[in-house]
This record gives sequence, C-alpha cells and structure tokens, in this order.
Amino acid sequence: MQVYEALVKGLESAGVDTAFGGNGENVASLMLALRHSRRIRPIMTRHEQAASFMACGYAMYTDRLGVCFATVGPGAFNLFSGLAVALSDSYPVLAITGYVDLAWRGRGAVNDTSGLNGTPDSQAMFSATTKKSFLLTHAGDTSDVLEEAVNIAFEGRPGPVHIHVPQNLTREKVTTGDYHDVAVNVAPVLPDSEEVEAIADVLAGALRDGRKIVVLAGFGAIRSHAEKAVLGLAERFQIPVMTTLDGKGIIAETHPLAVGVFSESGHASAWKAFREADVVLAVGNSFSQHSTFGLRPDLFDGKKLIQVNIAASEIGKFYVPAHRLVSDARPAVEAIGDALAERAGPAEPARVEGQDYEARRIVKLPGEIHPGRLAQQIGRMLPERAILLADAGAHLAWLGYYVDLEKGQNFRKIGAFGPMAGNVNGAIGVKLAQPDRTVVVGCGDGCYALAGFELLTAVQYDVPVIWVIFNDDEYKLVKLYQLATYGESALVEYQNPDFAAYARLCGADGHRVTTIDEFEDAFRTALGSGRPTVIDAKITRWALPHYSTSPKGVLHGAWETLEKRLRHE
Repeated sequence: MQVYEALVKGLESAGVDTAFGGNGENVASLMLALRHSRRIRPIMTRHEQAASFMACGYAMYTDRLGVCFATVGPGAFNLFSGLAVALSDSYPVLAITGYVDLAWRGRGAVNDTSGLNGTPDSQAMFSATTKKSFLLTHAGDTSDVLEEAVNIAFEGRPGPVHIHVPQNLTREKVTTGDYHDVAVNVAPVLPDSEEVEAIADVLAGALRDGRKIVVLAGFGAIRSHAEKAVLGLAERFQIPVMTTLDGKGIIAETHPLAVGVFSESGHASAWKAFREADVVLAVGNSFSQHSTFGLRPDLFDGKKLIQVNIAASEIGKFYVPAHRLVSDARPAVEAIGDALAERAGPAEPARVEGQDYEARRIVKLPGEIHPGRLAQQIGRMLPERAILLADAGAHLAWLGYYVDLEKGQNFRKIGAFGPMAGNVNGAIGVKLAQPDRTVVVGCGDGCYALAGFELLTAVQYDVPVIWVIFNDDEYKLVKLYQLATYGESALVEYQNPDFAAYARLCGADGHRVTTIDEFEDAFRTALGSGRPTVIDAKITRWALPHYSTSPKGVLHGAWETLEKRLRHE
C-alpha cells in the first residue's frame, strides 16, 4: 500500500467522509487515492485557503475530524489562515501537505520549504499554527503518525494538526508495509470532584444569601453539547443566562431566563444583569477582546468569578477566578448542578428583564435597507435547527444583536484570529457535514468579494448554502474606527459588481434586493430552492451598530472614550 493510500484508508477508519483540498503535483497520488475511496468525498477548491476554512466548518458542530490538503510550498502555505482559525476556535482539523524530496532539501528544488539555504521553513511555520506538525520520514511510520496526529487533534481542547509527506515517499514503488486502522482513544476531560464541591458551596451560599448569580456561556458549552445541562441548572435554580456571541442559542433566546448577548455589541439587558451580579459562572469561554469590552481590567471588580474551561491555559490568563474547573463543559455543569441540588432546593422564580429591555428600536434612515431590519428578518425566517454564520465586519454586530435563536439553532462568528471570508467559505464545510440543516451566511460585501469565487465550488458539488451580503460598498468597521480615532476616513470605499448577476453566471441563484419586502421574497425562495444562492442586499450607510466600550451602557462608554481622548490631548 502506498503512503497516500494508507492515509486515506486510515482517515476512513477514523470516520472521515469529506476532505477539502487544492491541486498540485506533490499531492497527485493523494488525489488519486481519494478518487478511489468509497467513503471519503473529495472537494476540490479554487483556492487552498478555502479548503482550510471548509475543514473548520466541517468540524464546527460535529465531533468529527475536518481534513484539508495542499501541495508543497505556496499551496501548503495557503492553509495557514484556516489552521489559525482551528487553533483559536478549537476545531479538530488535520492538514496534509506535500514536501520536497528529502534528498533535495536546500539544493535548489522547486517549492523547497526545508528552511535550508534561503528557503522558508514550513516545519516551523506549521508548528506555530497547529498543536503539532509531523514530518513523515519513513513510509513504514505512516499509520502510527496518522493515529498520533488524529488523537492529538481531539485531546483536551481540540485543535489542528499537520503532516508533511515528502515527494520521495510517494513514488510508485514505495510502500508502507504494515497498515493499521486509526484507533481514536481520547480520555474525556472530567471535573475534579473537590473543586465541584467548592463551587457548589459558593453558589449555594449566594442563593441562600440572596446574592445574584449569572451564567455566562460560550462556544465551548455549545461544542460540548451542554445545552440541556445549562438549561437544567438555570431553570432549577432560576439563574439568568447570558452568552458570548458564539454561545448564542445555548438556550432559546426567547426563554424567560435568557438575558441576551454579553459583548461590546450585545444587549443592554445582559449588561444590566452582569452589573447586578455578585457571582459569574463562566462556562466554555476564554474572555476574548470583544466579549470583555476591550479586555477591561476592572470587568470583574466586586464579583466572584468561577471559570470552567476544557483547557487550563484558558483559565486565569487575564482575569483571575476565585474558583477554576478544568473540564469539558457538559460534565462540569452536570456535576455542579447535582452538587448544588444537595445544598439548595428549588428557587423562587427570578425576575429577569429580557432581551427587549432596550426595545431594539430601529430608526428609519435614508438610503436602502436598514441592516438591523435585514438581520431581524433573517432571524424571523430561519428554519428549525438552522445554522447562521457571520464573518468579520459590522454585519456581525447586527446579526448578533437582532437575531433571536430558538432551541436547536446555532450562530457562529469567526473567532479571535478573525480572518475575513472564513465563514463565507467555511459554510460549505458546515453544510457538507450536516446536510440536513439549513446553513445561512451573513457577510459583508468586503468579505464576499475577497473569496466569493468559491461559489463555483458550491455549484460544482451541489452544496445549497445561502449567502446574504450586507452590501454598502465600504469597510464599515474600518471607517468607523478611522473616524472615531483620527476624525477622518480614507481608502475604505470601493465599487462592487452585481453579486447576484455573478452568482447566476456561476450557475447559482442570485437575487439583488433594495427593500425589506424584496429580501423577504428572495430569502423565502432561497430557503425552498435547495440550491446555492446569493442575495445581494443593498443596505444604508447611515446605520450604526449597537455598541459600547463599557458594560455600564452606550452613554457611559462614549463618555469614557471622550475622557481618554481629552487626557491624551
């Protein structure tokens, strides 16, 4: 058995059914092995970066391994953005790339990335963007290396791994010798019982003394399938639940105990509940910049923080908790709930001001569609169990603020690494991993222009994703930052094509809309068509996202910003 044949067979044994990649001579035999596979569907992208994003999407809401591949040199380097996303967002992803013939390293071979004699060092670069990078040097090690890589991808906090396959190991007469299937044997990360008891004591004391507790849930709780556990804890002890943007939907956002999104672009109701809380139980989040109002050092002043995370490195990296629990979210919340039940009886119904606390009014503005109304309409029409993705940009704030998710629906933005177009392309992987769920992408025109040519990939492989472009012919967030910081803006406006016409030329469906009624008709058609669809929605430039640099509210945040500016003048 040849090396790439063994890798493909091993991936089949690990439950992989889709692999995303780009063409190249160095992976030619891998492409042949995938073609002959009866279990793995190869998806060939127009650009390798898209393959890495699609592998992230494939792993996003499943417990399966996302796989991407690329040829040696430039093709391999195009995977870095997606691997960085997998690293920051906790996706188990395997990247397989070609590598120069080991005998040719540093001797002038095309695409040499050995780091010798003026060549880039791909081993160092992949090591910096993965949990571990392997260089396969002996064909007989193929099965062992693959098994180790797959297990590392799933161990503890999930993340990306990488395997280099040198050209000399892919020649026809080179065989692997003994082959074995991949045995995935990853121990679950379970909570320490003594720490659970200590946390339960703190929560029971707070309930007994009438002090307020809130749960702050992040994507780690979603990934751990902790929805039922979080809801059970909240309802039994009447604890309000707020989420990060990526934790949206952990419980239905229309639930009486849901107080909204806690972030710079979140809900005033969540800000208020946080300000009034004495104890914060943070589950499955890492306190990134936008969920902490710009890493405010005083965010938890006067509060007792309890942090639950699968990775010890994520706990206390900026905010020091009173109690820390290294554990996967679901068993942790279940254990805390059971221990708390031994100390406290059912609680009185909590008085919670829901997400309509600030009414979320939309002021009519000149120009085309208000992006808030566009987001509202998407939320109202989302089917059951739909997945709504957002990319980097102002549209993210509109969607997070105005869309209310029901039970079983999910929302995901690009995480801390934050590349544009990550979910424009990643959505194809999400849909292929879960073909029974509707996948909708809300994206800016800048994000779509950057990588929307992968629509051709969706058409070729019949992947019915719906892209809704919030189109205002400018980079809104960059413009707002320039104006707020420097008092002027520059180089943020551009001329877009007719994205709907482009979609139709690619063989997809395309709709260009300028009113909310036109959007409703187009979105309804897209939901029922079962085809890749682009909706080019022209939005007004005059609307500003709901935003604050302080959990004390928009006005307080604006005043703080003004004070800082005056102090520096």
